[in-house]
Amino acid sequence: MGTPSKNSFPTYSTKTAYFNLKTILEIKMFLEGVPKNSLINQKENIMVDLRSITRVLSRDICYSINENSIEEIRIRVDRPVILKYPDGKEDILEHIITQSEIINILQSLCNNSIYSYQSQICDGYITLQGGHRVGITGNVAMEDGKIINVNYVSSLNFRIAREIIGASDEVIKEVVSKINDNKLEINNTLIVSKPGCGKTTVLRDLVRNLSNMGFTISLIDERGEIASMYKGIPQNDIGLRTDVMDNVTKSLGMKIAVRTMAPQIIVADEIGTEGDLEAINYGICSGVKGIFTAHGSDIADLRQNETLNKLYEEKLFKRIIFLENRGKMGKVYYLDRNMYKTVDGKLV
Repeated sequence: MGTPSKNSFPTYSTKTAYFNLKTILEIKMFLEGVPKNSLINQKENIMVDLRSITRVLSRDICYSINENSIEEIRIRVDRPVILKYPDGKEDILEHIITQSEIINILQSLCNNSIYSYQSQICDGYITLQGGHRVGITGNVAMEDGKIINVNYVSSLNFRIAREIIGASDEVIKEVVSKINDNKLEINNTLIVSKPGCGKTTVLRDLVRNLSNMGFTISLIDERGEIASMYKGIPQNDIGLRTDVMDNVTKSLGMKIAVRTMAPQIIVADEIGTEGDLEAINYGICSGVKGIFTAHGSDIADLRQNETLNKLYEEKLFKRIIFLENRGKMGKVYYLDRNMYKTVDGKLV
């Protein structure tokens, strides 16, 4: 390969413990003889997205990350770092995390001001630039039934945010209908799946698509998992006409949005409380269309939730869509003459 010239190798300070992932990948490619432009330009967006994570991790951890497919980085005191991938594969690193190291990582995540992130920490997670989230566990301090602090942080879970553009391409055909003169109409829709089957990913892409089609959307993002707001800026692509309210209960946020933002569509993830039911009724009775998600594996499972069963009985949704693994659309139920039917006309 020859002796590298002074300017051919990426420069970095050996004094710092933290590396930018882009620099590490450049080093790896240089050592492996890979042309610099063959990967870096193609993966630029991925590397930019991961910088908020790699800036707080030591270089040996960063060097081990497969940036193209990493799903979670699990950090636990006195135990090795574990890298998790979507196919179930795990890489167990030799790096053992110390108590002081996990505190230093948390300090860096909070920009050296843990106090200013106290509310997020008490909610159990911190949202990073790029939409990534860091779950936090430790010794919980409570007062009047509420978490007021997390002492002796023992675990951090870095969950890598990955938008899947096109995830809603199947579902959107059921959500949108054409009426007279090719005018588009939104069907009130409930998207249902078991946990981990991609309903939030599908919902996020659906918001982006509908917003860019011309619909004004109010997104009630209670836990910040759809827009992933960071200092008031959405880190995910949620479209041109989407207004976001995050860190607010869905029931309160929906009512505020209907009163103040004049949405055509209101969207919320994982409904299921009496307050949600009341707010959904309020919105739909005000002429606003609704798109929501809920947990469930089938109609029978859905109806075991008292609130969701009320929504089912009131026939508020024109479409109930079940998702299978990785967001693939499964059964669809259509409201026809005040009864739900499958595509083959079977009543439920």
